[in-house]
Amino acid sequence: MSAPRVLLFDWDNTLVDGWAAIEAGLNAAFAAFGKPLWTRAEVLANVRRSLRESFPEHFGAEWERARDIFTAVVRASHLEVVRPLPGTGALLDAAAPWPLGVVSNKQGPLLRREAEHLGIAHAFGALVGAGDAAADKPDPAPFFMALAALGAPPGRDVWYVGDTALDMQAARAAGCTAVLLGDAAHDGGVVACAPDLVFANGHALARHLLALDKAAETKDSLAG
Repeated sequence: MSAPRVLLFDWDNTLVDGWAAIEAGLNAAFAAFGKPLWTRAEVLANVRRSLRESFPEHFGAEWERARDIFTAVVRASHLEVVRPLPGTGALLDAAAPWPLGVVSNKQGPLLRREAEHLGIAHAFGALVGAGDAAADKPDPAPFFMALAALGAPPGRDVWYVGDTALDMQAARAAGCTAVLLGDAAHDGGVVACAPDLVFANGHALARHLLALDKAAETKDSLAG
């Protein structure tokens, strides 16, 4: 596999852990409608699509009221609980030579507030969340929006790094290389996700990118 031209990332469970706020928001919405609450394991196993795609299935015609309950609870706590995953700092340092973007199914305003709060928004030329494009992942629309902001056309030399089968499906729909981070134990495992590339964690991907960058520097030096 050749080196990437652009790196795009999923957000939750790829670069950060913000599940406490997501779990609280979901369970507040479920409780308001008399539905069973989810454990953290159930949240990890089921949260994939954006609210505008998944909430109508859970709440029917009142999905927008459920969305508002969820969003209010998340806004009240997400900045207090969101943390970079182990390896995220090393990964972003190693990825710095490339144009970087995020494509997430987290609501766009929440995504951008978290990136600013964590002090890493400056690393990305595009931060595209749910509701920003005409459709959300796995539709390719948010990928094309992010790439347009980066001034880059789509292609197989655009790597999309995520942690679920939906992320891999979305990458392929956008014509990108699907890169799995982690073992996807919460989503059927690596085989079920069918990635083009897989790395155990952010540290492993960081080491790979550093090697690619060093090889590129050597090639440029020899050419000069």
